Amino acid sequence: NGQSAWDPPFTLADTPNLPDCNPVLFIDPKERLWLFRIAVIANEWQHSLLRTLISTDYQKSGPPTWTWQDALILTPGEEFPETIKQAFQSLNLSEPAANYVPKYSEALVTAASDKLKRQTGWMTRIRPRVLDSGRILLPLYSDGFKLSLMALSDDGGETWRPSLPIVGLGPIQPAVAIKKDGTLVAYLRDSGPAPKRILRAESKDQGMTWSPAIDTEIPNPGSSVDVLTLRNGRWVMVHNNAEEKRYNLRVALSEDEGATWKWERYLGDSEKEWFAYPCILEGADGRIHVSYSHTQDNKKSIRHDTFNEDWIREEDK
Repeated sequence: NGQSAWDPPFTLADTPNLPDCNPVLFIDPKERLWLFRIAVIANEWQHSLLRTLISTDYQKSGPPTWTWQDALILTPGEEFPETIKQAFQSLNLSEPAANYVPKYSEALVTAASDKLKRQTGWMTRIRPRVLDSGRILLPLYSDGFKLSLMALSDDGGETWRPSLPIVGLGPIQPAVAIKKDGTLVAYLRDSGPAPKRILRAESKDQGMTWSPAIDTEIPNPGSSVDVLTLRNGRWVMVHNNAEEKRYNLRVALSEDEGATWKWERYLGDSEKEWFAYPCILEGADGRIHVSYSHTQDNKKSIRHDTFNEDWIREEDK
């Protein structure tokens, strides 16, 4: 809003005696503010509890007035372990993964057969997407299973149900782009073995089922990525463009729905710095906003950059 300073910080939410992590803010089609976050039980990610807060009174200084709060408990069914098994069978794996995966997938299927394990530990990272149908997709992932799924709502967030999982060699923290034909494309952090690449999966049914996640050609050092479908249909991705360490942060523009990423700029590129956990949004004026964690000389901060498409395309970099 043209101001040069932020308001004083305040406590947005607090679960007494437990860490609150991975907060995601979202304004829904009814102009309500949602806060999704996890409360980490017993200091173990796989025991995290997904929680929600809703506010209609947030355009003021200080904390919002929360009108509703609840735990978001998903109940993946018996098809959950079977989907994992079939997805691994369909992957065309080369050495050494071909030797490693059968034991890994068997362990996952066994764990996924446990109702308690598959109902807990689902965590947020990337903001929700609203489809033309009105369906809300909340991307989630599990550190226990090392895979992802979507929480789906067709009634404005009143009720939620899980999609089938996005399966692969460690696909977590999905960020979703939307093609003109309605196909959803998830780009995912690589928490699996080498080669370290951003992973990609597709859904043809509004996020209910997903193809197995496979490697793209884009490097990924096991770090989070975000992607945005602009109102003009172009895609923008922000990520660490390296196989090791998070010493750069790249912004890439695609004019062909992710087939190629012709244009790129760097928000930072220094082996003395650390860039992580980017989030990207498009403002009402068409400007692109990116926030991310930054570390330099043991000093940690959150940075916010804003630019337009022309800046990404500039030849003089």
